Amino acid sequence: MKEDITLIVFDFDGTLGDTRRNIVTTMQMTIAEMGLPERNESECASTIGLPLAGCFGALFPNLTSDMLQRCADTYRRIFSENLKHIRPKAFPNVVQTLAALKQQGLELTIASSRSHASLVELTHDLGMADYMAHLVGADDVVKAKPEPEPVLCTIEAMNQKGNAHYEAAKTLVVGDMDVDILMGRRAGAKTCGVTWGNGSREALFQAGADYIIDNVEDLTLLSNAEHE
Repeated sequence: MKEDITLIVFDFDGTLGDTRRNIVTTMQMTIAEMGLPERNESECASTIGLPLAGCFGALFPNLTSDMLQRCADTYRRIFSENLKHIRPKAFPNVVQTLAALKQQGLELTIASSRSHASLVELTHDLGMADYMAHLVGADDVVKAKPEPEPVLCTIEAMNQKGNAHYEAAKTLVVGDMDVDILMGRRAGAKTCGVTWGNGSREALFQAGADYIIDNVEDLTLLSNAEHE
Protein backbone atom coordinates (compact mmCIF):
# COMPACT_ATOMS: atom_id res chain seq x y z
CA MET A 1 0.00 0.00 0.00
CA LYS A 2 2.81 2.43 0.88
CA GLU A 3 4.05 2.63 -2.70
CA ASP A 4 0.60 3.68 -3.94
CA ILE A 5 0.24 6.69 -1.64
CA THR A 6 1.52 10.07 -2.82
CA LEU A 7 -0.48 12.42 -0.58
CA ILE A 8 -1.44 12.27 3.11
CA VAL A 9 -4.25 14.39 4.55
CA PHE A 10 -3.97 14.61 8.34
CA ASP A 11 -6.54 15.64 10.86
CA PHE A 12 -4.98 17.95 13.46
CA ASP A 13 -6.70 17.74 16.86
CA GLY A 14 -6.14 14.33 18.42
CA THR A 15 -4.00 13.15 15.51
CA LEU A 16 -1.03 15.51 15.29
CA GLY A 17 -1.70 17.90 18.16
CA ASP A 18 -2.64 16.94 21.71
CA THR A 19 -5.26 19.63 22.20
CA ARG A 20 -7.86 17.70 24.21
CA ARG A 21 -7.30 19.70 27.41
CA ASN A 22 -7.50 22.99 25.49
CA ILE A 23 -10.68 22.00 23.70
CA VAL A 24 -12.55 20.47 26.63
CA THR A 25 -11.62 23.30 29.01
CA THR A 26 -12.68 25.90 26.45
CA MET A 27 -15.93 24.12 25.70
CA GLN A 28 -16.83 23.89 29.38
CA MET A 29 -15.97 27.56 29.93
CA THR A 30 -18.08 28.49 26.91
CA ILE A 31 -21.01 26.43 28.17
CA ALA A 32 -20.78 28.13 31.58
CA GLU A 33 -20.55 31.63 30.08
CA MET A 34 -23.56 30.95 27.85
CA GLY A 35 -25.58 29.71 30.82
CA LEU A 36 -26.08 26.22 29.40
CA PRO A 37 -26.29 22.97 31.39
CA GLU A 38 -22.92 21.45 32.29
CA ARG A 39 -21.33 18.79 30.10
CA ASN A 40 -18.56 16.48 31.31
CA GLU A 41 -15.18 15.86 29.70
CA SER A 42 -16.19 12.75 27.76
CA GLU A 43 -19.30 14.45 26.40
CA CYS A 44 -17.29 17.43 25.20
CA ALA A 45 -14.48 15.28 23.79
CA SER A 46 -16.96 13.18 21.81
CA THR A 47 -17.67 16.18 19.57
CA ILE A 48 -14.04 16.89 18.66
CA GLY A 49 -13.63 16.86 14.90
CA LEU A 50 -16.93 18.55 14.14
CA PRO A 51 -17.16 22.23 13.14
CA LEU A 52 -17.68 24.40 16.22
CA ALA A 53 -21.38 25.03 15.70
CA GLY A 54 -21.81 21.30 15.12
CA CYS A 55 -20.05 20.55 18.43
CA PHE A 56 -22.49 22.63 20.39
CA GLY A 57 -25.37 21.37 18.30
CA ALA A 58 -24.46 17.80 19.22
CA LEU A 59 -24.36 18.70 22.91
CA PHE A 60 -27.48 20.87 22.82
CA PRO A 61 -29.74 19.75 19.94
CA ASN A 62 -32.46 22.30 20.72
CA LEU A 63 -30.29 25.43 20.35
CA THR A 64 -31.19 27.87 17.58
CA SER A 65 -28.73 28.59 14.78
CA ASP A 66 -28.17 32.06 16.24
CA MET A 67 -27.33 30.59 19.64
CA LEU A 68 -25.00 28.03 18.06
CA GLN A 69 -23.14 30.83 16.30
CA ARG A 70 -22.84 32.75 19.57
CA CYS A 71 -21.41 29.63 21.21
CA ALA A 72 -18.87 29.24 18.40
CA ASP A 73 -17.81 32.89 18.61
CA THR A 74 -17.49 32.67 22.39
CA TYR A 75 -15.45 29.48 22.10
CA ARG A 76 -12.98 31.11 19.68
CA ARG A 77 -12.44 34.06 22.03
CA ILE A 78 -11.92 31.86 25.08
CA PHE A 79 -9.68 29.42 23.19
CA SER A 80 -7.34 32.27 22.19
CA GLU A 81 -7.25 33.47 25.79
CA ASN A 82 -6.57 29.96 27.09
CA LEU A 83 -3.62 29.50 24.72
CA LYS A 84 -1.70 31.93 26.92
CA HIS A 85 -1.57 29.40 29.76
CA ILE A 86 -2.65 26.04 28.29
CA ARG A 87 -0.21 25.22 25.52
CA PRO A 88 -0.98 22.32 23.15
CA LYS A 89 1.78 19.85 22.37
CA ALA A 90 2.55 17.59 19.46
CA PHE A 91 1.95 13.95 20.26
CA PRO A 92 5.18 11.98 20.88
CA ASN A 93 7.22 11.28 17.72
CA VAL A 94 4.80 13.15 15.44
CA VAL A 95 7.28 15.76 14.21
CA GLN A 96 9.96 13.14 13.62
CA THR A 97 7.49 11.00 11.68
CA LEU A 98 6.44 13.95 9.53
CA ALA A 99 10.10 14.49 8.66
CA ALA A 100 10.51 10.80 7.78
CA LEU A 101 7.41 10.82 5.57
CA LYS A 102 8.70 13.88 3.72
CA GLN A 103 11.99 12.09 3.18
CA GLN A 104 10.03 9.24 1.60
CA GLY A 105 8.71 11.74 -0.96
CA LEU A 106 5.16 12.04 0.35
CA GLU A 107 3.28 15.34 0.33
CA LEU A 108 1.71 16.15 3.70
CA THR A 109 -1.36 18.31 4.32
CA ILE A 110 -3.92 19.00 7.04
CA ALA A 111 -7.73 19.12 6.84
CA SER A 112 -9.19 20.25 10.15
CA SER A 113 -12.45 21.47 11.63
CA ARG A 114 -10.63 24.35 13.36
CA SER A 115 -10.12 27.70 11.61
CA HIS A 116 -7.40 28.21 9.02
CA ALA A 117 -5.73 30.94 11.10
CA SER A 118 -5.66 28.64 14.12
CA LEU A 119 -4.05 25.89 12.04
CA VAL A 120 -1.35 28.27 10.83
CA GLU A 121 -0.60 29.37 14.39
CA LEU A 122 -0.57 25.91 15.93
CA THR A 123 1.47 24.18 13.21
CA HIS A 124 4.12 26.88 13.57
CA ASP A 125 4.09 26.66 17.37
CA LEU A 126 4.41 22.86 17.33
CA GLY A 127 7.15 22.70 14.70
CA MET A 128 5.03 21.14 11.95
CA ALA A 129 4.58 24.02 9.51
CA ASP A 130 7.65 23.32 7.39
CA TYR A 131 6.40 19.81 6.59
CA MET A 132 2.91 20.86 5.44
CA ALA A 133 2.25 21.62 1.79
CA HIS A 134 -1.34 22.78 2.33
CA LEU A 135 -3.79 23.54 5.13
CA VAL A 136 -7.59 23.38 4.99
CA GLY A 137 -9.61 24.78 7.87
CA ALA A 138 -13.35 24.73 8.49
CA ASP A 139 -13.62 28.26 7.08
CA ASP A 140 -12.04 27.12 3.79
CA VAL A 141 -14.94 24.83 2.86
CA VAL A 142 -18.72 24.95 2.63
CA LYS A 143 -19.32 21.39 3.84
CA ALA A 144 -16.92 20.26 6.56
CA LYS A 145 -16.28 16.78 7.97
CA PRO A 146 -17.68 14.17 7.57
CA GLU A 147 -18.37 15.43 4.04
CA PRO A 148 -15.58 14.84 1.48
CA GLU A 149 -15.05 18.49 0.52
CA PRO A 150 -11.94 19.11 2.70
CA VAL A 151 -10.12 16.19 1.04
CA LEU A 152 -11.29 17.05 -2.47
CA CYS A 153 -10.30 20.70 -2.00
CA THR A 154 -6.88 19.59 -0.78
CA ILE A 155 -6.32 17.42 -3.85
CA GLU A 156 -7.46 20.24 -6.15
CA ALA A 157 -5.17 22.74 -4.45
CA MET A 158 -2.19 20.40 -4.64
CA ASN A 159 -2.80 19.81 -8.34
CA GLN A 160 -2.93 23.56 -8.93
CA LYS A 161 0.55 23.86 -7.44
CA GLY A 162 1.71 22.01 -10.55
CA ASN A 163 4.37 19.84 -8.91
CA ALA A 164 2.63 16.52 -9.61
CA HIS A 165 -0.79 14.99 -10.20
CA TYR A 166 -2.70 13.82 -7.16
CA GLU A 167 -5.86 11.76 -6.99
CA ALA A 168 -8.12 10.41 -4.26
CA ALA A 169 -7.20 6.79 -4.90
CA LYS A 170 -3.57 7.57 -4.01
CA THR A 171 -4.42 9.74 -1.00
CA LEU A 172 -4.39 8.57 2.62
CA VAL A 173 -6.58 10.34 5.18
CA VAL A 174 -5.31 9.97 8.76
CA GLY A 175 -7.46 10.84 11.77
CA ASP A 176 -8.60 9.87 15.24
CA MET A 177 -12.38 10.28 14.83
CA ASP A 178 -15.06 8.55 12.78
CA VAL A 179 -15.76 11.83 10.94
CA ASP A 180 -12.20 11.74 9.56
CA ILE A 181 -12.65 8.22 8.25
CA LEU A 182 -16.05 9.00 6.75
CA MET A 183 -14.65 12.12 5.09
CA GLY A 184 -11.84 10.12 3.50
CA ARG A 185 -14.05 7.25 2.35
CA ARG A 186 -16.59 9.61 0.79
CA ALA A 187 -13.76 11.30 -1.11
CA GLY A 188 -12.57 7.95 -2.46
CA ALA A 189 -9.34 7.97 -0.46
CA LYS A 190 -7.72 5.31 1.69
CA THR A 191 -8.13 5.86 5.42
CA CYS A 192 -6.07 5.25 8.55
CA GLY A 193 -7.48 5.61 12.04
CA VAL A 194 -5.21 6.38 14.99
CA THR A 195 -5.92 5.25 18.54
CA TRP A 196 -3.97 7.82 20.58
CA GLY A 197 -6.52 10.63 20.10
CA ASN A 198 -10.12 11.21 21.10
CA GLY A 199 -11.96 8.45 19.23
CA SER A 200 -12.19 4.76 20.00
CA ARG A 201 -10.86 1.82 18.00
CA GLU A 202 -14.42 0.52 17.69
CA ALA A 203 -15.69 3.81 16.26
CA LEU A 204 -12.85 3.87 13.73
CA PHE A 205 -13.57 0.29 12.75
CA GLN A 206 -17.31 0.94 12.42
CA ALA A 207 -16.58 3.96 10.22
CA GLY A 208 -14.71 1.66 7.84
CA ALA A 209 -11.06 2.60 8.36
CA ASP A 210 -8.74 0.69 6.00
CA TYR A 211 -6.03 0.73 8.64
CA ILE A 212 -5.92 1.36 12.37
CA ILE A 213 -2.58 2.08 14.04
CA ASP A 214 -1.46 2.57 17.64
CA ASN A 215 1.84 4.37 16.95
CA VAL A 216 2.44 7.29 14.61
CA GLU A 217 5.70 5.74 13.39
CA ASP A 218 3.65 3.00 11.73
CA LEU A 219 2.75 5.51 9.03
CA THR A 220 6.26 5.05 7.63
CA LEU A 221 5.75 1.29 7.56
CA LEU A 222 2.15 0.90 6.45
CA SER A 223 2.70 -2.66 5.35
CA ASN A 224 3.14 -3.46 9.05
CA ALA A 225 0.06 -1.55 10.19
CA GLU A 226 -2.94 -3.39 11.50
CA HIS A 227 -5.38 -3.98 8.68
CA GLU A 228 -8.86 -4.16 10.13
